[in-house]
Amino acid sequence: MDIRPARTVAELQAAEGLFDGPARLDWSERFLSAPGHLMLIAYVDDIPAGMVSGVEMSHPDKGTEMCLYELSVDEGYRRRGIGRALTEALADEAKARGCYGMWVGVDTDNEAALATYTSAGSRDEGVFAMRGWPLA
Repeated sequence: MDIRPARTVAELQAAEGLFDGPARLDWSERFLSAPGHLMLIAYVDDIPAGMVSGVEMSHPDKGTEMCLYELSVDEGYRRRGIGRALTEALADEAKARGCYGMWVGVDTDNEAALATYTSAGSRDEGVFAMRGWPLA
């Protein structure tokens, strides 16, 4: 397995089977050009097997932390440690960028995600409520 950052739209499009939908050109370009956005792709025999995306978030009184935005492993490659390796690689990159921490929101009944994040060293910080505003 080889984990490397996505740097081109073509890499994102080649990995779009790991996303919830197609990698749109305009959104892909915006993601790649935005400071603090990062996507790591895990390749097995040059095939995209998994991905993790992160977004740096800064606040004047806290500094910068990394939000693990999304993690996905292709069904045929699950239970091989790819999700854990991607999570650890994102944490390593966050540390290298000077982030003071990393966090992820996860559904409390998503046992696979919880196991992955725990195996990668996360700690349970308690239950919280999430609210959203549909703007589109």
